[in-house]
Amino acid sequence: MGFYHLLLLILIGLTAGFVGGALGLGGGIIIVPALIYLLNFGQHQAQGTSLMVLLFPVGIFAVVNYYRAGFIDWKIALLLMAGVVVGSYFGSKFSIVLPAATLKRIFGFFILLVGLKMVLGR
Repeated sequence: MGFYHLLLLILIGLTAGFVGGALGLGGGIIIVPALIYLLNFGQHQAQGTSLMVLLFPVGIFAVVNYYRAGFIDWKIALLLMAGVVVGSYFGSKFSIVLPAATLKRIFGFFILLVGLKMVLGR
């Protein structure tokens, strides 16, 4: 791995961390497209790598800040965590058997729908 790739990976990580801490997102919105379009990863490899990054408590410092400000509902968070654990298992089983082109289209469509909903409102 050359200096350019190392620097690019650090910048992608910093961007994902900043956006994640500021807006509560990062893996799918920042890391996956960056790995695909800047480092020529395949869709499956980009998603798997992004999930690996998020596997460990990378957001712990952001969580501490939100907790100190009183913005964490622990009951809701724990219920969501349980759902994420189960859902991510079955979601990964589903996605790894899809062709990369299909997975990329689904991924892009989902981001588009969420973006439109956020921009246009309810």
